[in-house]
Amino acid sequence: MVDRDIHLPVAAQPTIDSIVDYTRAAETAGYDCVWLPETWGRDAVTVLSAMAERTESIDIGSSILNTYSRSPALLGQTAATLQELAAGRFRLGLGPSGPAVIENWHGMTYGNPLKRTRETVEIVRQVLSGEPVDYDGDEFELSGFRLRCAPPETTPPIEVTGMGPKAVELAGRFADGWHGIMLTPEGIDTRLEDIERGADLGDRDPDDVHVTAGVTCCVLDDPQEARALARQHVAFYIGGMGTFYRDSLERQGYDEAADIYDAWQAGERERALELVDEDILDDLCAVGDPETAREQLARYEAIDGLDAIAVSFPRGADEEGIRRTMDAVAPDA
Repeated sequence: MVDRDIHLPVAAQPTIDSIVDYTRAAETAGYDCVWLPETWGRDAVTVLSAMAERTESIDIGSSILNTYSRSPALLGQTAATLQELAAGRFRLGLGPSGPAVIENWHGMTYGNPLKRTRETVEIVRQVLSGEPVDYDGDEFELSGFRLRCAPPETTPPIEVTGMGPKAVELAGRFADGWHGIMLTPEGIDTRLEDIERGADLGDRDPDDVHVTAGVTCCVLDDPQEARALARQHVAFYIGGMGTFYRDSLERQGYDEAADIYDAWQAGERERALELVDEDILDDLCAVGDPETAREQLARYEAIDGLDAIAVSFPRGADEEGIRRTMDAVAPDA
């Protein structure tokens, strides 16, 4: 049985209460987990705290806290605190993000993202154990301290993001889970091979790595409007969010991803949108009327080795569209 999660929207949400309301609606609708990313708006930890306090049963997770703007020790402290606040329902999602955010927003040098992610995961585990933290790595050296409060009775899982083969292999080798987005069902299958390779290197069972695929979903009264929103979303990610998504789509056989990227970077936004054709939308997203969206999600549910689908929303979706989509693709819909 594949879990059905929600990847909460953060763009242009008017208040913290509005984000919490989505969380409570997801809990009522039977979703398994709500994931909140941290970008350049509200900090995720404060909002996650509000989400944890105002829900009872649904898991709460950081879909990504980047591994540069907080130290590994602070990430461990944060995970322990949120696990206490959520009464054992917290899941820690980590990732290196990309140079655009790390350098231009946080003012830090983006370097060695894989090594930094691995060492962060290892240090956070030491922090959460409650034992003294002694670590001698290439990125970090720590000694002489331990968590001052009691460690969590149930250690929160540490799940990592990543797009390329080596990043996904790292997840299979060291993390409790992996999150992938902008992937077709066939793309997920390929990345599962990376998970298995990493698990083998770490002498682990790949079934112990919880695999979550984020899928852009949009259900509206007008299916064409839903597709237009999804098209804008896909074009933005390929063209405007660094080279990660462009490269990922090219690895999946979409040579036009390079043209979409080039058009977006040149300011030719309409041209970029035109290049996101119907096939790309159908392969990457679950959009249109409710029946079509559910059928498209069923392709992911059929993947052997996938543990959860995280329903996400186009950047331009409004509250009515988000709630309609949540209802249409809810676990019991």
